[in-house]
Amino acid sequence: MSRSSHPDPFAELRAERGVYDIDDQNDPVKMVLRLKDVRKCAHNWKQYSSEATPGRIVVPSEVDIRNTRQIPFELDPPLHGDFRALLDPWFKRPSQAHYQQRLRHIIVAQLESVQLKSTFDCIRDFSLPLQSRALTVLMNVPADEAETFISWGTHVFRSENDPLDAGKAEQLYAYIDQKIDEKIAQPGDDLFSLLLNAKVAGKQISKEEIKGIIILTFAGGRDTVINMVTNTLAYLAEHPESLERLRAEPEIRGRAIEELIRYFSPLTHMGRVAREDAQVCEHAVAQDSRISLCWASANRDASVFEHPDEVILDRKLNPHVAFGFAHHNCLGATHARTLMQLLLDVVCERVQRIDFIDAQENIEEWGELRRKVGYHNLQLSLQVNS
Repeated sequence: MSRSSHPDPFAELRAERGVYDIDDQNDPVKMVLRLKDVRKCAHNWKQYSSEATPGRIVVPSEVDIRNTRQIPFELDPPLHGDFRALLDPWFKRPSQAHYQQRLRHIIVAQLESVQLKSTFDCIRDFSLPLQSRALTVLMNVPADEAETFISWGTHVFRSENDPLDAGKAEQLYAYIDQKIDEKIAQPGDDLFSLLLNAKVAGKQISKEEIKGIIILTFAGGRDTVINMVTNTLAYLAEHPESLERLRAEPEIRGRAIEELIRYFSPLTHMGRVAREDAQVCEHAVAQDSRISLCWASANRDASVFEHPDEVILDRKLNPHVAFGFAHHNCLGATHARTLMQLLLDVVCERVQRIDFIDAQENIEEWGELRRKVGYHNLQLSLQVNS
């Protein structure tokens, strides 16, 4: 097995039972594993709600480390749709040419910062600063604020060593409060100013709601984007033939991005809370208990994906759910896809070869199952085109 492989720990349970029970801080979760069931539950918000106690639909639960509702992530229709109507135009800006030019400049500069090193840590030296600097473009805040984001590490909301440490979030809250106060005094062309002047369902957005939107903007696309960039470079290092093919066939890069996102599935799953007694795969779900929509398992469902454990760069049938499904499709998906498209373009243009030197894997534990989501560190080296 190659060092860039991501084995599927859910295969046997998905085929035999369709669900898997785990305990999360004495609040049990029934993981839904098959694609059809994940999609069905995600669509059925009237039965499986996102609008529970703030932090409860996240797995592991964040109930003990925050009380601010992440918006629109922790809302159900119709209010969820009202907030999406406000936010979608802003988060679709990555489709614009000038936005892409700014992102491309960041990617090129980040690549140039590591290409002359004999080896570099892909996370610390590349993926983390790239994600942080790209986030300044998404929010349209000054570029130098990325240095603050970088200083927070790969998780802005959770402590690196203790996911139940509430103290880590305080630095993010302090930043958000400061930015809101700044923009009240001096509005600009940025996400904070947009929200301060916005109404949803005829009501002015509150500061707490603004805070919830910004927290989601930071937390929702942080470690997921970092893992996606890192895993992609690790894969290309161990599969030079894939890098060569992407260089020779630029027309397949869009499909390749969707395939890599499917295969790596940067976010393992996301929870819902049952409004009433229900059943999933003939297994009982009690009212007010939690299920999780296991995107990572659904994306390896052999009844849907041919050769699901292989990366097929030009895969044509690819109904993956790595960005969620139905009304809760990821708000930042356009930004993430654009970043990956530009990254592949720049790497294909400028990098001749990537060498995989060493790595420490990042393994999540779900009950008795172990799932690789990325790396704690990944040492690479580059050979660039002359």
